[in-house]
Amino acid sequence: MEIEEKQAEVIDHFVKQASAQKGSALGSVVVEATSHPSLFAFSEILAVPTVAELEGTDNSVHLEVLRLFAHGTWSDYKRNSCKLPQLVPDQVLKLKQLTVLTLAETKKVLSYDQLMLELDVTNVRELEDFLINDCMYAGLVRGKLDQLRRYFEVQFAAGRDLRPGQLGSWLRQITYLSQFKTR
Repeated sequence: MEIEEKQAEVIDHFVKQASAQKGSALGSVVVEATSHPSLFAFSEILAVPTVAELEGTDNSVHLEVLRLFAHGTWSDYKRNSCKLPQLVPDQVLKLKQLTVLTLAETKKVLSYDQLMLELDVTNVRELEDFLINDCMYAGLVRGKLDQLRRYFEVQFAAGRDLRPGQLGSWLRQITYLSQFKTR
């Protein structure tokens, strides 16, 4: 089964769960969704009316956690950890995987130093193990590790949820690039 098909089934499951819950009961759905090993897209869950209704309530922290996983990085979590619940180990892993995807959106060559800083990894072996075992084997990225030059060359990276306002920018870029293909 393709990663997209598997992800679609998981998204559908969590959308149904979130639709059936309200308020603080959504907390367990959020933890389960953000911990799930096959789920890397959260915008459909964010769009569920019961989730959107968390805005401005005592339970809005669950909405913030979902937004973090939809658009944020490990560094974003660290900056805001005093306002957010402590993440369980599976959530930490997931957020670090999503951080690699975010970095791969803008650069195709990621230095080990940048990755180690962004992921709170202390040595090259730990970084390479994470990239191979938790990112490449999961089908999130493909690329080449260059130990000598200390970088990861990204050949493929799965997409992340679009941030608010990002779709218009993305469409303008595609329109701009398509002008050159028709000439």
